[in-house]
Amino acid sequence: MNKNAIKNYAVWARTELMKQVAQKAYEYGVTESSLPEYNTDTVNGRLLSGDEKKQLNELITEVKKNGYKHVIEEVAYTWFNRFIALRYMEVNNYLPQRIRVFTNDDNEFKPDLLTDAIHVELEGLDKQKVFDYIEENKQEELYKYLLLTLCNDMNQYLPDMFTSIKDYKTLLFPDNLLKEDSVLAKLITDIDEDSWTDQVQIIGWLYQYYNSELNDIVYNGSMSKSRISKDLLPAATTIYTPDWVVKYMVDNSLGKLWVNGHPNFDHSNWKYYLAEAKQEPEVIEQLNKVKEEHAKLKPEDIKVIDPCMGSGHILVYAFDVLMDIYRDAGYSDRDAAKSILENNLYGLEIDERAYHLAYFALMMKARSYNRRILNKDTKFNLVEIREPIASLKPEFDQCLDKYTDLTHYLVSVFQDAKEFGSILNLDCTLEQLNTLKDHLNNLKEEAIDKDLVTQSEISELNDLLKPLIKQARLLVQ
Repeated sequence: MNKNAIKNYAVWARTELMKQVAQKAYEYGVTESSLPEYNTDTVNGRLLSGDEKKQLNELITEVKKNGYKHVIEEVAYTWFNRFIALRYMEVNNYLPQRIRVFTNDDNEFKPDLLTDAIHVELEGLDKQKVFDYIEENKQEELYKYLLLTLCNDMNQYLPDMFTSIKDYKTLLFPDNLLKEDSVLAKLITDIDEDSWTDQVQIIGWLYQYYNSELNDIVYNGSMSKSRISKDLLPAATTIYTPDWVVKYMVDNSLGKLWVNGHPNFDHSNWKYYLAEAKQEPEVIEQLNKVKEEHAKLKPEDIKVIDPCMGSGHILVYAFDVLMDIYRDAGYSDRDAAKSILENNLYGLEIDERAYHLAYFALMMKARSYNRRILNKDTKFNLVEIREPIASLKPEFDQCLDKYTDLTHYLVSVFQDAKEFGSILNLDCTLEQLNTLKDHLNNLKEEAIDKDLVTQSEISELNDLLKPLIKQARLLVQ
């Protein structure tokens, strides 16, 4: 893996994508110093379509809420995120659509997606639109349309990575993607294909290097006298752990757990595993008791958590070690991959972007063992730690009954969750959280027969509390 090439590309791509996204915003009258009015019909003399008008309104709202720079950064990263994910899946033949998105079979920047546009089958694809673009020889517009539709089609396979995009991000989709010096072209030419082959850690390296400019801001001394904001905390802490450190940690914790109870287990491929040191007789006696307990372990009983998982590097390697353990217990790779996601691996992360990448990396690792794992029904135990999306309305209390105090506590304790992350120590139990979750589910079922106002309130209550309960369940364990 050529890390210099990966770094150079990621740093350049961030600047280039932000420039192109800003250019698209400018074309719709959105700049750092000015915004068009809501419901604008024309921009620079061009009549807007109904979709454009709606998306521009969303863009104006987002800029007013979070600031121009934040929006440009967010949209640029959204497309970077999708491009690198699709490239990884393309090279490893993991794309469910069975078509190369950026290249042909010779790895040339001549996308099969564009060449075979007439035969492409994607959810939501308007074939007439495709024919019209071909008829008018609008290759650039056709490719953008196909790429966007494919990204939305991926939602059914990897919903936590490919959230459906129909809002202002569509409006700011960069132009000139087919040019020889575009972000996509250089993704193919600057990073050799071998760097992507079955090496999902490339996603983590790309993310760290993409953030390197923000990381420099945190550590160059200019902020030494001021408090680092929540927004910059991920940049301050996103340091990709080297492979040998990850393997040493996992081999000698998770690995040792299994070896202790299964002395005949072949772990010769664990390069950094350390054999037990010579011990005194009384220590050996205690260790033997531990080994007796570990011998009773079933693979699905083991729980591994990374409380600040970043882009999932440690969890991905833990997946491989767990696969060795499951094989030793007689499981097939296909069944083991599903069980590892559902029963063994847990992760917490304050950074939404890193969470998406950890999810993607873990799913790609599972896909390497089980080709049918990519779907919306696949369960996993990764959580982006969130803060409450709203405050509790007084009228909610009548729905909450005996769970009112617990609910108020959760909303209160997670107010600064993006700052504290997994060091939060919760004063509630798993049983309490499970019964609150059941109560919310019952409310939702019963609301079907209620009036629209009640249905809306219960839906709002579920949207507020379900993410908090999910992260609380991991934290109390």
